[in-house]
Amino acid sequence: MQTSQKHEISYGSGGFYVEPDQNLGSYCLPSSENLDNYSSSDNSSQTTYPSVQTLEQYCTIESASTSNSFPYQNSPSAVSFSPNNSPVSKLDSKSYVSRPQHSLEIVNDSPEDDSYLTHDLDDLRHKIRELETAMLGTNADMLGTYDETVMPGESDPFLLEAEKWKKMMEVISRGDLKEMLYTCAKAMAANDMETTEGLMSELRKMVSISGNPMQRLGAYILEALVARMASSGSTIYKSLKCSEPTGNELLSYMHVLYEICPYFKFGYMSANGAIAEAMKEESEVHIVDFQISQGTQWVSLIQALARRPGGPPKIRITGVDDNVSAYARGGGLDIVGKRLSTLAQSCHVPFEFNAVRVPASQVQLEDLELRPYEAVAVNFAIMLHHVPDESVNSHNHRDRLLRLAKYLSPKVVTLVEQEFNTNNAPFLQRFIETMNYYLAVFESIDIVLPREHKERINVEQHCLAREVVNLIACEGAERVERHELLNKWRMRFTMAGFTPYPLSSFINSSIKELLENYRGHYTLEERDGALYLGWMDKVLIASCAWR
Repeated sequence: MQTSQKHEISYGSGGFYVEPDQNLGSYCLPSSENLDNYSSSDNSSQTTYPSVQTLEQYCTIESASTSNSFPYQNSPSAVSFSPNNSPVSKLDSKSYVSRPQHSLEIVNDSPEDDSYLTHDLDDLRHKIRELETAMLGTNADMLGTYDETVMPGESDPFLLEAEKWKKMMEVISRGDLKEMLYTCAKAMAANDMETTEGLMSELRKMVSISGNPMQRLGAYILEALVARMASSGSTIYKSLKCSEPTGNELLSYMHVLYEICPYFKFGYMSANGAIAEAMKEESEVHIVDFQISQGTQWVSLIQALARRPGGPPKIRITGVDDNVSAYARGGGLDIVGKRLSTLAQSCHVPFEFNAVRVPASQVQLEDLELRPYEAVAVNFAIMLHHVPDESVNSHNHRDRLLRLAKYLSPKVVTLVEQEFNTNNAPFLQRFIETMNYYLAVFESIDIVLPREHKERINVEQHCLAREVVNLIACEGAERVERHELLNKWRMRFTMAGFTPYPLSSFINSSIKELLENYRGHYTLEERDGALYLGWMDKVLIASCAWR
């Protein structure tokens, strides 16, 4: 079968025809039926971000206020913005300018108490007026004069506050969504809630789940920042109770993602190529897949081994997956085993399936049912970043799994991981990494699916947004998205006793052929025995093998 036919996507009233794919998880945003509350049909008009009332049927924020508003809407210090971008207090703007601990009531354009006025403050008044004029425009005239004496060597908190608001207004006036999101995250990291709330108010007007890639990603990043602030450092997994989509619905979303982007096929193809190469002379093969999900990866390998000269080997697959994510497969591990068994039978391949119904971090040696005459292959495909390491748990399950894999004396171990650094990165660095990484993914989707297409919206909400929210809003053990760069994975594999297993040139050429069937600016690079798949100049996925 030609790959160009394999990847063809047809549009129709029924959506897409696609193959099963890897389980990516789900997110707690509404379905496409409620999209009217999220975006405007005219991207040039003002877009209102969904309120918590809209999301209430899907999510419950236990740590938020008892009202159904965003947690910052009822803040007494919150600042709204007038149409000309002038900050206006929620109090009467003609009587007050909101400044913590430095508010001055103005009556008839003069302060209540002028006992502090001195001729030494002329320059100070002039500087203050310049700052306020920059912030408030002509409304600065209503402030009159300011009367706080500053002792030599002391910083004036009022001036510092004015400078802060001036800088925030400059960021807003530039209208750069990425800059505003970063500035908002930076203010949140510094516990500057006034700036955070002010920027969030403006950001809600700029994001849209049907806009350009940055606007769409910005909608989910903003929701993540709201969740982070509302949970006060706790996790959204405890503060949010979400209604998951049904198994069939989520399967269809992941089907679409699997077809429109080559990321998972790249990973599966490179890993399967390494396994096929290592097992070309073996008569009995045991594959240990530490996160089998729907078993999609093994369809092409079973078919390839069925055509092997001299006949296919006997294949046994041990599939690891916990029962919690069974909905994502439309059933449990037994269904995955039956599907693969049916396929193997149709290809005349002797086959056996062993189901291990525990999370990967809890797998023990006895779960794998080793047999001395089998050649073992271990598969870590886009899953090790979900296993906690020494920074989360003293048991360090991440390195423990690698040592367990080494104990199996495998012929080959395959590793496929997203190439960005979020595991031990502090919040701001993790925020930047997340924004840049997922922007590339959203841009690649934008090339294929129209912005108003409901299938695209569902794919981004259910397959990608949950990861974004977990990366930004969660800390500690509840942050399960903990990626590392390939160089760090190399260190871990080397410490566990592995040596690199070179990928064959045939795998490289096959993936190049695969990429020819996808629209967009995908890149493929081979470096230091590993393959890197990217979008334009951003590497997204890395694949390598070990023994």
